[in-house]
Amino acid sequence: MKVIVLGAGVIGTTTAWYLAKQGHEVTVIDRQPAAAMETSFANAGQVSPGYSTPWAMPGLPLKALGWMLKKNSPLVIRARLDLPMLRWMTQLLANCTAHAYDVNKARMLRVAEYSRDCLTDLRAETGLTYDDRQKGLIQLFRTQAQLDHARDDMRLLTESNIPHDLLDVPQIVAREPGLAHASHLLKGGLYLPGDESGDAHMFTQRLSQKAEELGVTFQYETRIEGLDASATEIMGVRTSAGRITGDAYVLALGSYSPLMLRPLGIRLPVYPVKGYSLTVPLTDETRAPTSTVNDETYKVAITRLGDRIRIGGTAELTGYNLRLSPDRRPTLERSFSDLFGGGDLGRATYWTGLRPNTPDGTPVIGTAGRFGNLWLNTGHGTLGWTMACGSGQLLADLITGRRPAIPHLDLSIDRYSA
Repeated sequence: MKVIVLGAGVIGTTTAWYLAKQGHEVTVIDRQPAAAMETSFANAGQVSPGYSTPWAMPGLPLKALGWMLKKNSPLVIRARLDLPMLRWMTQLLANCTAHAYDVNKARMLRVAEYSRDCLTDLRAETGLTYDDRQKGLIQLFRTQAQLDHARDDMRLLTESNIPHDLLDVPQIVAREPGLAHASHLLKGGLYLPGDESGDAHMFTQRLSQKAEELGVTFQYETRIEGLDASATEIMGVRTSAGRITGDAYVLALGSYSPLMLRPLGIRLPVYPVKGYSLTVPLTDETRAPTSTVNDETYKVAITRLGDRIRIGGTAELTGYNLRLSPDRRPTLERSFSDLFGGGDLGRATYWTGLRPNTPDGTPVIGTAGRFGNLWLNTGHGTLGWTMACGSGQLLADLITGRRPAIPHLDLSIDRYSA
């Protein structure tokens, strides 16, 4: 089967890899000059199935209001007349119930755990390295309230058979010695030994080379202009290089996926949530993470990537605006300076990207409504790197007609029409 994959980020590239492994003829189209040049370029670097948590949770509305009043808020909403944003926020708030949180988190954990296993197998098969470390993740709590809430999450982790451990401060420092000077700021931490870290950009570019060796064609610097469709199937893709046709089409365009579907009459509830990162040169091993931590107070992830430290976080609702806002940087710097400090912030590279978020936190994987040959693999939010391999393997199995290794019906776009 000839399959056209739209998007060469970590999701599109892993999908292409698994499709090629199953014998399909695959072409990947992307407007950038290489793979992983947008959302996958400088994300937080965490492969964190144990930390897979929907933003929509009980108490979020009040918590968000509190954040908005803080100088170093992890959330910013830029005032704008944006109906898709208002619709998405309404759906997000509808998922802020205890029942919805349990359902959404459980299926996110299902995809993420499967994906981590797929990544392990892929790494063993290919020998790929990408500044990767398999040393777990610690979610750091600075307040008793955060620590108390963690016990609720631990219940879901236990039900999903995900290894975890609640650490006291000395145990945290034993695993992350670079936090010793910041121990007075901490109340405890949730340790997730199965979580990993690595450079998503490096991984995707190296996997794209492996995919090319399998026969995958990457057509870069090609703008995707639209989809030609009949009543029940996609007939071709209009691009700046002409019309391209195949037997099946995979939409893996992240935040831009809804724009491609809208002319077809499909409303995909994915909205761009802007995130930021700093990539900092390492200057002091003794005050740097050995693996990766999450600062629950500022919603910031701090990850060791070789001789660099990646600091990622914050959420900004501002449509498709990719301007580097200077007021987002201090939150990242403060979290890092509070906890570690072993890097040169003056030489940091500042970056921003758009996370494709669904209102319930779960990606959309499956067919697209009435178009039987159009497949969706999008809406992974902050967990695209975490869920990439599992999502790619799952979708490749569905396209090939194989039985997937995990339940998948509740991952399709159909859940929004119920």
